[in-house]
Amino acid sequence: MPAEQLSDPFAPGFTDDPYPRYAALREAAPVYQHPLGFWTLTRYEDVSWLLRAAGLSVEDRNVADGPLTELREASYGDQYPRANGLSMLDRDPPDHTRLRRLVSKAFTPRAVQSLAPRITELVDGMLDAIGAAGRADLVEALAFPLPFTVIAEMLGTPPADHERIRELTGLVVRSLEPVTDLDLAAAIAAANTELTGIAADMIAWKRGHPAGDLLTALIQAEDDGDVLDDDELIAQTLLLYVAGHETTVNLIAGGTVALLRNPGQLERLRRDPALAPSAVEELLRYDSPVQLSRRITLQPITVREIMIPPGAFVVASLGSANRDERFWGPDAAELRLDRENARLHVSFGAGPHHCLGASLARLEASIAFARLAARFPDLALDGDVTWNGRMNLRGPASVPVRVS
Repeated sequence: MPAEQLSDPFAPGFTDDPYPRYAALREAAPVYQHPLGFWTLTRYEDVSWLLRAAGLSVEDRNVADGPLTELREASYGDQYPRANGLSMLDRDPPDHTRLRRLVSKAFTPRAVQSLAPRITELVDGMLDAIGAAGRADLVEALAFPLPFTVIAEMLGTPPADHERIRELTGLVVRSLEPVTDLDLAAAIAAANTELTGIAADMIAWKRGHPAGDLLTALIQAEDDGDVLDDDELIAQTLLLYVAGHETTVNLIAGGTVALLRNPGQLERLRRDPALAPSAVEELLRYDSPVQLSRRITLQPITVREIMIPPGAFVVASLGSANRDERFWGPDAAELRLDRENARLHVSFGAGPHHCLGASLARLEASIAFARLAARFPDLALDGDVTWNGRMNLRGPASVPVRVS
């Protein structure tokens, strides 16, 4: 099959299971330029290098004109959701450094670990509800409400329409991947506008109700005399709100599916709850909650003797790198909870843009998996798993389960 077909993310079934195509692409064209103009790296060595390499950008203004920028213009016009590029995810140093420093105090190991009792309380309450009902959609019952509640409490946001926010964030994260459907692009832009308004209202409310929470800290933050302006404040709030739950939903839901499809590994976790932290690392590797990361070249780079020009949009395929047999060995496509080097996965990125909330996601997932396995020895799928259809923040949309 030609490389352009192997790498076509719009192909039917691709988002349900992209891994066979990733494997074929690693063999046929590990450094591949898509017809839209962007480049894709699929091998672990190359992805790991790209994530850590100096002299690369994440700011879209540095992308050279070409098919990708033309597609974006045709899809969004001047309504591209990330056009302002004000979140730390979209900024290079020194702006990235300043913004990350202002937020990072809430994600120190000590601060995160202090949340363990509350996370455990939330998980147990959600498992109680699943047990009482006997069956549930694990996404609705645990994978979504757990991280959403935790990040909302960390931020100290006022009561909100959780279902509406979930719908909006699910749309906005589609802007992290190519969009060819004009109706979808319009829906993404509208969702971004509505979410921006919600964040602005939350910030206005918090100014009148300060407390010992992350949103108050951001409002009051000062770093060498510099404070967040209103637009930057909204951008960081939205980033934390969205990234604080969307990725962990995928980790908990996708990880549970992987365990249920590998009952021997689930039983190992059930017999040895202390295996949970290692299990989280392997589940992160096995099915990355974030499949792609990007860098933009500022000067020519050479990967495997192929020159990538300046202004190129380069995609690091995290999901593919995490299954690369050259690094992980011949069992790379297998789930093995005791894999000694699983923590070397690239699911949280690397370098300056390594995921700020990695320790929080690990804690939430570790508690959720350990207590889910222990609580329900007869946990089983109760129907077909459906996937969310996303190329990047890929995960289950529905995981029907039953317990007795």
